[in-house]
Order: sequence, then C-alpha cells, then structure tokens
Amino acid sequence: MTTRLLPVLWALLLLLPAARAVADTEEELTVLSYHEVAEPGQALVPQYAVTPTDFVRQMDWLRNHGYHFVSVADVLAGREGKKPLPDKAVLITFDDGYQSVYDHAWPVLKMFHIPAVINVVGSWLEEKGTVDFDGKRLPREQLLSWRELRELSQSGLVEIGSHSFDLHRGILGNPQGNMQPATTTRRYLPEAKRYEDETSYRKRVQADLERNDALIRRNTGKAPRVIAWPYGRYNKTTREVAERLGMRIGLTLDDGANMHDTPLWALRRILVEGGMKLWDLEREITIRNQNLSDNDRPQKIMHVDLDYVYDADPAQQERNLDRLIDRIARMGVNAVYLQAFSDPDGNGSADAVYFPSRNMPMRADLFNRVAWQIRTRTQVRRLYAWMPALSWELPASNPAARDRVVTLPGEKTGRVDMGYLRLSPFSARARQAIREIYEDLARSAPFEGLLFHDDITLSDYEDASPFGLKTYQAWGLPASVQEIRKSDDLIGRWTILKINALDDFAMELADVVREQQPTLKVARNLYARVVLNPKAEVWYSQSLDNSLARYDFTAIMAMPLMERAADPGTFFHDLVNAVNDRPGAMKKVVFELQSVDWREDNRPIDSKELADQIRSLYGMGVQHVGYYPDGLFSNSPATGVMKTVLDGKPNAPATR
Repeated sequence: MTTRLLPVLWALLLLLPAARAVADTEEELTVLSYHEVAEPGQALVPQYAVTPTDFVRQMDWLRNHGYHFVSVADVLAGREGKKPLPDKAVLITFDDGYQSVYDHAWPVLKMFHIPAVINVVGSWLEEKGTVDFDGKRLPREQLLSWRELRELSQSGLVEIGSHSFDLHRGILGNPQGNMQPATTTRRYLPEAKRYEDETSYRKRVQADLERNDALIRRNTGKAPRVIAWPYGRYNKTTREVAERLGMRIGLTLDDGANMHDTPLWALRRILVEGGMKLWDLEREITIRNQNLSDNDRPQKIMHVDLDYVYDADPAQQERNLDRLIDRIARMGVNAVYLQAFSDPDGNGSADAVYFPSRNMPMRADLFNRVAWQIRTRTQVRRLYAWMPALSWELPASNPAARDRVVTLPGEKTGRVDMGYLRLSPFSARARQAIREIYEDLARSAPFEGLLFHDDITLSDYEDASPFGLKTYQAWGLPASVQEIRKSDDLIGRWTILKINALDDFAMELADVVREQQPTLKVARNLYARVVLNPKAEVWYSQSLDNSLARYDFTAIMAMPLMERAADPGTFFHDLVNAVNDRPGAMKKVVFELQSVDWREDNRPIDSKELADQIRSLYGMGVQHVGYYPDGLFSNSPATGVMKTVLDGKPNAPATR
C-alpha cells in the first residue's frame, strides 16, 4: 500500500467504527518497512527515505499510543505458543543496509530500546570501492560496514536478516528484453532461445541464499532467521529454500493485515515512504487493522483479448502493445483481465497459449511482455490472467485430447448453447494436463489474479463421457445421464455434486498457480441467467451462492443483449436485487457489461450508453464494474467517454 491511496483511505476511515475489532479479526502484528533514514538531499532513493526527525517522531508516537515493539524472537515464540504477542505488537525492519540507518536510526533504537531487523544484500557488502546499486554505482561507504553490523548484532536489539546475496536486481525475463526480479523470474537465455528450467532456477536461488547465509554467519556469528524478499517477490521455491536454511520469517510488501493465520514466510509490511507524516502512518496502520487491502477497492476492469495485440510481425505487435498501453492509461481502469490463451477462430476454446507450455502450442511468447508493460507503465493495480478451465483443444498427440465432455441430444430450450469443446473434468488424464498448463502459466509471468473463463459449466445433458458416468456411480447415482434425468430428485442431487466438482477443480488449479503467485485472487465468469432463474443452476451447473463462497470475485456477465432481455433497465435491477439478497455479496461481485452486440455482427454499443449503464449500476450500489470486449483499433468504447465514469468513484460508499 502506498501514499497514492491515502486520500481514498482517509475517506474510508470516516466510515470505520471507532471501537476496535474483536480479537480474532484484529491484526496480530504490524510490520513496518524502512529503507533510508536521511534528509532528501542526502538520500540515495528519496522516495523511500524518512528524515531523522520523522523517524524519531514515528517511534515516539508508536510508543505513546500503546504500541509494543517486539523482536524476531518474540514473533517466533508467539507462533510457537510459548508466549503470546502483546496487543498492538509492531516489528521494525530496515532493508538494504544503508549507512544512514546506523547514523540516524540506531541511536533512537538504543534510546527507546526498540528491537529491529536489518536485511542486507551480501554482494553489496562484499564490494570494494563502489557497489552496483540497481544499475548505478554507489560508494561502498554509503552501506553499513561489517564492523557496524557486528556491533548491531551483538547489541541484542538488532537481528541481521538476509535480503539475498545477488537477487536484488533484474534479470532478462522475456525475449523482448524486460528486466524482471531475479528472485522469481525464470531467466531468459537468448543464445538458446529458451528459459532456464526449474532445476536450474532452484539451484540458482539456493546457491544465492546459501551464500548470503554463510556470509552473515561468518561475519556476525549468527545465522539469519529472516529474509526480506527482494522487491517483495517470492514463491514456493524461494520459501522452501529459505526455510531449509533456517529463515522461517519472510518479509513481503504484500497488502493486507498480518492475522493469526498469516504464514510466517509471508508477513506483510507497511512500506514507510518519504514524506509520510504521523497521520499518514496512523491511517496505514488503522487500515491494516481492519484487514482491508487493494482488493477491497472498487474495481474498474478492462477485459483484453491478447489475440488483438498479437501480430506475426514483431514490429507491428509492439506498435499494437503501445496502443494498448496508451488506451489502458487513458481509460482510467485499475484492473485488467488479460487473455493468456489464444482463440483465433473465436469458438471459445483455446487453440494455443501466449506462454511456454508443455501441453499446448505457444502462438507467441507474449503474455509476460504485455503483463509486465501493463504493470509497470499504467495505473493498473490488479492484473488477472484470463484462462479457460476446461475448454482446451489439446494437440491430437496428447492422450488427454480425446477425454472430452460428451453432450447427449435433447431439448435445450432457454439455455445458451456455448458449443465449447471441453475436456472432461472427470478424466484424471485431462485434469493433469490442465494442471500442467496452469503450472506453466504461473511460472511465466507475475500477476495478481486469475479469471476463469465461462467454461466452468456442464449442462443437464452433460457429461456423458465414460469418466463422468463412472464418477456419478461413485456418487451413488445411476451410471447413466438418461436415468438421472428421469427423476427431479436425482437431477437436483446430481447438479449440486457437479457444481461442487467443477468448483473444486477450479480451486485446485488456483492452488497450482499460488505456488508461484502466493497472493493470487481468483475470479470466475458466471452467466446472468443463473442469478435470475433458479432453474438455470441445473442447466449450467453453476450457482451464485457457491461462487460467492468459493471465489474471491464473481464476474456476472451482465449482458442484456446476449440474454435477449426485453428491458435492459429491469434486467440490471433484477441482477442487483438478487446480489443484494445475499448479505455482503456486493463487495465480491463484478458486473461485466457487453461493449458489442454479438447478435448484430459485433456492432459496438454506443459508448455513452455503456457509460450510462455504469453510472446507473453505481447508483444502485454496485462497486465493481467491467466491460468486454475492448476494441483496441476502433476506440470502442471511446476512452474519452469511459474515463469520465471509470476514473471516478461509485456513488455509493465502497469498502475501500
């Protein structure tokens, strides 16, 4: 969380209850992340430099307002059940090991008897003369000396943590030349035209962390118990390596509170920036204590087809990407659903992907490049990888390619016939192939969320594959779709079990991705008909209640023209009322609007009409809105019109 959010957060605080939350919803531990303690004119990175006066004021304010400074030993003892942490516990941390910390922070820590952690980059400390500091040369004396670090360590107040040996830098992350965090990026090898494999990646991370562990141990006599992940990036591999080396505590820059169940290896920190005053720090801490994060802010979402950016000519593809980046910036959205698969024939099923994959052809190595450009060149705070769950057209050589959903013939009045080619969720072979696709996606690029395509569905005539029939029999049902359909009671039971089986598989795929993207949020597309018509749960094996319980966000396809609604206004009101009937649901529901009329040769919806629909939804208390598709080359919807509604705030107060 940064000071860019503070005006929004100040408005939010006016709405928060004055009383503290009950114990099980309070933040267990506040962790503050400092860098330099220096005047702006002397700071190496002024944005993250706190003046000596502000630092002492902040420590004094914390002490005077009931906060209790704790050590690493206290945190570990609390989690081991040996001694509970005090109320309003706070841990002070410093990253990078600047000389200014010794000159200006250390006297204050000693005076107030404040425990702290200083996380150091070994390669910087081993340099002579100058240090390669993120691409620029820095005099070595501007970093702590080993003599000073030993003094700090031996004081009993300061714990020396690891910030890696040489992972605090960028490495080549894609063929297009983007430099990305070395800790979690699989290095692109241009000579071989491939990425380092998982074995090489793990060995590189392990060698680095082992080297810094040995360096700190040799120079201070103590092994580090803490690692601050460089740039806040970490994954299952880095965590496992660090934990085996005895670094049980991992410090991140993730948003949100440290609750009783927050893993020690992913403790969230408040980044204290230059210029933050006491009231800024108080707001940040108060927000964390309410366990709010960026995900609680109203989302304004652009749903992007990467197929429109792709071009066989790399130069034209880059021009298309620049056009997209400019369009996102001018649209005013703060979240993007970005297609990670390729569907050039438009049948809703994936023919290829935009990242290296074991099981699918790669149309172009494009997802990483576009995701990185969006995250670093636009105002977007949340980027979701948009992926199918079942609709994969695997190569014929893949044994799982034939394990498809089987649809029986029959009357399907009232249903939307998707026609997607889907793999059977009941085939172990198909599930494994899909898991591997998601594993490859997760390793390919950093992103914050996962949007499941609208293919998490089975009709009441599906799935009649041998895999499905065997599963139904295991559920205590007839091994025949025809027999099940003869009984309303059996259909009801069958539908509930299918809904849960589909959602279970989606959660399984999300867990695969979380191994590389630990803070992942999960959204899914849901048909509006399921929300409006109880019978539709049977037709689609989808449920709003189940979706609200299982997914972080449910993106309802609020598309009246696609649903052939007689009156769009009534359609939207009915959807909103259905969501409001479920307490707390509105904060987890996205209303995704259509920007073209697919029934009329993809005729663009008038931009003013679309903007008015969003304003109307805001007026009804809707928090999260999006639209699909985005007309990259037709300026449809028009950025000038949409920015006026997307760049503003919902009429109704949101949770953030």
